[in-house]
Amino acid sequence: MTPRLLRVILVIYIVVGVYVAWVHHYLSPGILRQIGEALLAVFLWVLVLLGVDLHLAR
Repeated sequence: MTPRLLRVILVIYIVVGVYVAWVHHYLSPGILRQIGEALLAVFLWVLVLLGVDLHLAR
């Protein structure tokens, strides 16, 4: 198998996993918002240190 095919299979696997988790109520908008805020804080940590509020609207 080529590396590109393996990446496509991995992406499909993850998308299906997210869908199944959503359908079975392991994921909710609240959890997704918290994950989004955490990812923003990790990647934009400089802004957090400067006092920017990265909390998503509730």
